[in-house]
Amino acid sequence: MKKTKLSIIVKALRKEFGLSQADLAAKSGVGLCFVRNLEQGKPTLRMDKVNQLLELFNYELTATKKS
Repeated sequence: MKKTKLSIIVKALRKEFGLSQADLAAKSGVGLCFVRNLEQGKPTLRMDKVNQLLELFNYELTATKKS
């Protein structure tokens, strides 16, 4: 899978906070498989779960208009 901006940001935030993937999954309330898929750039993920994970870092996923 090709890395996405989201996957790169999530991995960087996780490392910045000194969390393993398992730690991130437990603290955000999502599954470890979800964290792995997100960081690998899986193209289809549930937005509610992405936002649930991002909330830990005070981020949210929003829609923006393409330029």
